[in-house]
Amino acid sequence: MSNAEEAVKTLTELGLTQYEARCFVALTRLSTGTAKEISQVADVPRSRVYDTIERLEKKGLVDVQQTEPREYKAVSVETACRRIREDYDSRINAAENALGQLEEPESRDDEGMWAISQKEHVSERVVTFLEDAEESVHYLLPATEVADQSILDSLQAAADRGVSVYVEVPTEDDHEAFTERIPGADVVVAEDLQSTNEVYSEWPGQLLMVDQRAIVASGVTESDLPDVVHEMAVWTYGRDHGLAVWMRELLDDRIVGRDGSRMPED
Repeated sequence: MSNAEEAVKTLTELGLTQYEARCFVALTRLSTGTAKEISQVADVPRSRVYDTIERLEKKGLVDVQQTEPREYKAVSVETACRRIREDYDSRINAAENALGQLEEPESRDDEGMWAISQKEHVSERVVTFLEDAEESVHYLLPATEVADQSILDSLQAAADRGVSVYVEVPTEDDHEAFTERIPGADVVVAEDLQSTNEVYSEWPGQLLMVDQRAIVASGVTESDLPDVVHEMAVWTYGRDHGLAVWMRELLDDRIVGRDGSRMPED
């Protein structure tokens, strides 16, 4: 693929039509040109050059010189990129606003469980729930490597807001590391997390419960690449969802078994 073809492809991906992209690229190569010249270089029918150039002029990408025949000139690449970026950002903002009007205010309370198949998306869901935490966080971490920096920062931020953050890790070394990295959390060693079992080639990764209703549970699989794991998860949000009810009881019992206390009640 030539540089011109690559430029046309990129411009169409950014919102220009095929004819607009071809004409603009042709003008960039020509510096200035007539409709006939643009047609020849851009491989666009001459009858379509005029309306295409008119649209490009309205977008601020082409200047028109009132000569006979008319000549056209592309704005500088820097100016064109800035105007395309502004237009693209404007479209993104418009889409965000429109979609925001459609979203139900309590959409997170929808019944059901949702699956996540990529590690970065698992981390994003964990962080989203942590950012909304108001009362309590209970976080089990059999696979400590899945807790990336964004999760650690969100745990500490929750603790800084006064949220009760309780983290269970498998070993004393993990306890030392996570106590240092999340000084506001109550970090404890849960030796049973050292001996989690394989289920269909997956091992427990992380289990999060926020405010006793938001749940993320993940499993990890080994990768052929060094220091790389694949992570998949399910999540749900809802005070009365069956999974949340069960997790609330099971996780509370873990704390009771350690120090006789309970997480805050709803």
